[in-house]
Parts: sequence; C-alpha cells; structure tokens
Amino acid sequence: MFAERKKIILADDDPIILKLARNTLMSRYDVFTVPSAGKLFSLLEKTLPDLILLDVLMPERNGYDIIKALKSDERTADIPVIFLTSQNDMSSELEGLSLGAVDYIGKPFSPQLLMKRVDIHMLISEQKHELENRNLRA
Repeated sequence: MFAERKKIILADDDPIILKLARNTLMSRYDVFTVPSAGKLFSLLEKTLPDLILLDVLMPERNGYDIIKALKSDERTADIPVIFLTSQNDMSSELEGLSLGAVDYIGKPFSPQLLMKRVDIHMLISEQKHELENRNLRA
C-alpha cells in the first residue's frame, strides 16, 4: 500500500511564484495554487491540506488577516502555515510568527531551500500527529 501524498495549498497573487513553487514541490507533494484569499477559503471547503504556503501582500485580504481566520477555525487551526513573502523585514516576520506561522521564507526564494523547509515542517507535523495518536491510545 502506498502512503497518500501530502497536500499543500499555495496562496499568492503572483503567477510566476505560483508556477515556480508548484514546479519545485510537485515531485513530492500534491500542490494546489490559488491567487486570492477568496479562492483559498473556497478550496478549503473542499479539501484540507497538510500545509499552507501563504503570501502576506495579496489583494482582498492580506496574509495576516488570512492566518487569523485560519487559526480561529477549528477545521484549519492546526494546519501549519509558512509565509512566503517579499516582506523581509524583522517586524513583518515577527508578526507572522506571532500570529501562528511556523516559518517565514523571503522572496525571491531558493527552490532547494523551499523544498527542504517544507520537508522539515511536514516531518514535524507528521511526528506531532503520531505523538498525539500514541497519547490517545495510552
């Protein structure tokens, strides 16, 4: 039996970033791309990913507003969120992490670094779920 591929949603209004990140990650993960907050929330009604890559500067709603909504909904609260953004100043990074992001990757990004950091957060998430399941059985 094959393990089910992990799912990632990438929300960014830049089509070049969507394509580059999707092409980087699709060999290992099922990657869904959306260009706006509205499309992100529509997709989340149909499928829950294992991880969300989220831009900070987007039309409609910014990434900080989006992560607040994600963390306040019990269906999406535990999904790890990585900010992938051109907002590379320390205060923006601190705000994102304070709101519940697990990581903050600046654009432009290295494809190899993106893959490695996503792999690390997928492993951490998997280990967390395994530990929670063991505790439930104990």
